[in-house]
Amino acid sequence: MSDNVPAQAEKAKTSIFGFFKNGVEYKWIALSNVIIATMMGTVNGSIILISLPAIFNGISINPLTSFQYLLWLLMGYGIVTATLLLTFGRLSDMYGRARIFKLGFLIFTIGSVLLYLTPGTGDEGAIELIVFRLLQAVGGAMFMANSAAILTDAFPPSERGKALGLNMVAVLSGQFIGLILGGVLAVYDWRLVFLVSVPFAVVGTIWSYLKLREVSFRAPKAKVDILGNITFVAGLVLLLIGVTYGLMPYENDPMGWSSPWVIASLAIGFLLLIMFPVIESRVESPMFRLELFKIRAFSYANIANLVSAIARGGVMFMLILLLQGIWLPLHGYSYESTPLWAGIYMLPLTVGFIVAAPVSGMLSDRYGPRWIATGGMLIVTLSFLLLAWMPYDFEYWQFALALFIMGAGNGMFGSPNSASIMSSVPPEERGVASGMMSTLMNTANTASMAIFFTIVIVGITSSFPSAMTSSLASLGAAELAPILSSIPPTGALFAAFLGYNPVSSILAGLPPSIVSAIPASTISALESSTWFPSTLAEAFMPSLRLSFYIGAILCAIAAILSAMRGERYIHEAHAKSREASP
Repeated sequence: MSDNVPAQAEKAKTSIFGFFKNGVEYKWIALSNVIIATMMGTVNGSIILISLPAIFNGISINPLTSFQYLLWLLMGYGIVTATLLLTFGRLSDMYGRARIFKLGFLIFTIGSVLLYLTPGTGDEGAIELIVFRLLQAVGGAMFMANSAAILTDAFPPSERGKALGLNMVAVLSGQFIGLILGGVLAVYDWRLVFLVSVPFAVVGTIWSYLKLREVSFRAPKAKVDILGNITFVAGLVLLLIGVTYGLMPYENDPMGWSSPWVIASLAIGFLLLIMFPVIESRVESPMFRLELFKIRAFSYANIANLVSAIARGGVMFMLILLLQGIWLPLHGYSYESTPLWAGIYMLPLTVGFIVAAPVSGMLSDRYGPRWIATGGMLIVTLSFLLLAWMPYDFEYWQFALALFIMGAGNGMFGSPNSASIMSSVPPEERGVASGMMSTLMNTANTASMAIFFTIVIVGITSSFPSAMTSSLASLGAAELAPILSSIPPTGALFAAFLGYNPVSSILAGLPPSIVSAIPASTISALESSTWFPSTLAEAFMPSLRLSFYIGAILCAIAAILSAMRGERYIHEAHAKSREASP
């Protein structure tokens, strides 16, 4: 009779009586905590993407002469989270996932308040914003490292896909809510961009401290892997800093890949990361559990996630550049209004994700994740090809359809793949497994932005001067080529992103005697909403199409890797079958 006790207890959990009697309702408390954290983190990540023009104006700094601040505000958050996720995942297995999660909420709240109160202006203000945002990232890493593990602990295997699917909806919904909120709030006051996350942070902190409890299997005998932590953090930080500064101009070069500091940073970072798995294979309590990669479902799902994250990580930024810098101005939108409208016109991506993620999660609970996730990556491959085949002055319905397909494909892949990873590991390893999954994804996202940036900037650097010269010649103003060619290619790119026409700024800075000699009709054509976007498109589109083709190839590879994960693997069921076998 005693042998039937576990089965009876499991049956009670799934009954209506058990829902109230045995505390199964805790899973919804855990899900609500995780969704609040996810929404808060993703809204904060994307809201700054749209609001940078207002933020830089608010602290009285020219972003085109302070490119390093622009990149650090965009990429610094990802660098910090990527380097700390593994550490916090290991600590959560040792000291409790709910404890680290709650502390993350509190630190994120403090960072949000400090960002709102930023006192400085100019370079000082920019540095303060970066420091406070990095503090936010520490808090974000704490709850990101534990979100999937908390949901996996709280939900039974038959419902994990659904729970992780709902959380994935919160991820992308938060990203696009941030885009729209950023466009709206920045019109009134740039500080509201940071204030908007404070109520969510406060509510989430209180809710988690009141209701979130420890239900995880701890690994109390584990020790902090000091050598592994130092090697990994130092290696990844150096690598990502090298990538970040490689995107900045260096002396007379438009990019910094030839800088000795960048080369040294990348070389040392790679060397340390190569040493890291060797160290992890020898220490007593490794932070990166290499033996987990012996589990086929875990290894192939994680590698597929890594490759797909490289493909999609920079695509949002590229699509926003396409909309803000080219398509919206060509269709009569003022440069100042393009950040808001770019967020609105990208909503089909969110809709596709919201439709597909929870459905695919529930289907994977029933039929397994393998073919659903694989099909999702094939659909994303198709969406990249559709985007690559479009002209720059596309019909919006075509663009919206491609975005919807991309969102649906990512939704089909994301939740089943996450459920596959988290269900394949022992309960006491879920914290470190969640940290490993998030680390790989965040590192890939940061690397993706650097890859796409490099492709586009290299392409524009070689094509923009000739495009400018031929475009001016068509206006009968070839004599202006030496003057307007002073627009650096990266400046042209980020002018489009930051929502203004650089031609007007250059003409305003010229001596009145030169401006007065330019025919009024020529000035009117140059400052129109069509001349600069059309000129930029000629240089921008070949590189953008190349980045889309690369994204398609990577997603096709991710689909193959996803199919190679094997049939459904749940650690609890596998462990029971091994115990039952003679």
